[in-house]
Amino acid sequence: MTITQLQYVLAVAEYQNFTLAAEKSFVTQPTLSMQVQKLEDELDILIFDRSKKPISVTDVGQKIVSQAKNIVNEANRIKDIVDQEKGFIGGEYTLGIIPTIMPTLLPMFLKTFIKKYPKVNLIIKEQNTEGLIRNIQDGHLDAAIAATPLEVEFIKERPLYYEPFVGYVPPSNKLHQLEKLNPEDLDINEVLLLKDGHCFRDGIINLCKSSKSFEDDHFSLQSGSFETLVNLSNEGLGMTLLPYLNTLELDDKKMQNLRYFNSPSPAREVSLIYHKSELKIQITEAIREVIASVVRGAIAFQDVKIISPLTKK
Repeated sequence: MTITQLQYVLAVAEYQNFTLAAEKSFVTQPTLSMQVQKLEDELDILIFDRSKKPISVTDVGQKIVSQAKNIVNEANRIKDIVDQEKGFIGGEYTLGIIPTIMPTLLPMFLKTFIKKYPKVNLIIKEQNTEGLIRNIQDGHLDAAIAATPLEVEFIKERPLYYEPFVGYVPPSNKLHQLEKLNPEDLDINEVLLLKDGHCFRDGIINLCKSSKSFEDDHFSLQSGSFETLVNLSNEGLGMTLLPYLNTLELDDKKMQNLRYFNSPSPAREVSLIYHKSELKIQITEAIREVIASVVRGAIAFQDVKIISPLTKK
């Protein structure tokens, strides 16, 4: 039994196809198939049911796949130990970021990070929270930046900053006359929200302590863009809430429609999340330090109340 064989098993289990698994593993399909077959022969069991399309994992195969993940992760730690001993910060590192954070945070820290750590090959992927969690578990992401808390057993969370919610209230909305907002001022049925799947949407619903009813809506919005929400608000279709960093990009005219909350300001906790195995922890710590240093000057709010991104049942 070899580490390479276990890696091939994990690839087949993920892609449910020998040809695709071989392509992703950068080997020929016959080579991968032969190594998986050798492992099955050695163990005298079938890990995969090849009679089904797509290929499925057998019951005993599920247990082997689960253990294989642990073994491969632990094997990868050996290189980590050597890198840390040598003080080396480099190599390939895959970072996921949720869509409502990517456009504002990435430009703030990326240039600084690659200049400070030129030996790191940073691969950045935009994914929703559900995808980030799944890919951290499967080993496709080394870490991610997301709104927390997430309460996932195998994930560690390191808060980076707390980003207040800010109301965008056009003159056509009754709340425009207020200098500052309170959560109880909000009517969830008048707040334009991002489409389902965005944790910022769930945070707003939690803030309003309500579930939005669409029975009386004359339109259904499926947008992942804060810019779209702002433009629709300006057309008199409601108000919206923005993350604080997004408000820094607005022009002077739109800035006049911003309404901050009374203290403690509702805010989202933005954290660096990664597997509890802490692979490549030296690069994870480097990213955390760079982000914390650049964001510290942009967000000066201290008195905040964290709004959970978890969907309330």
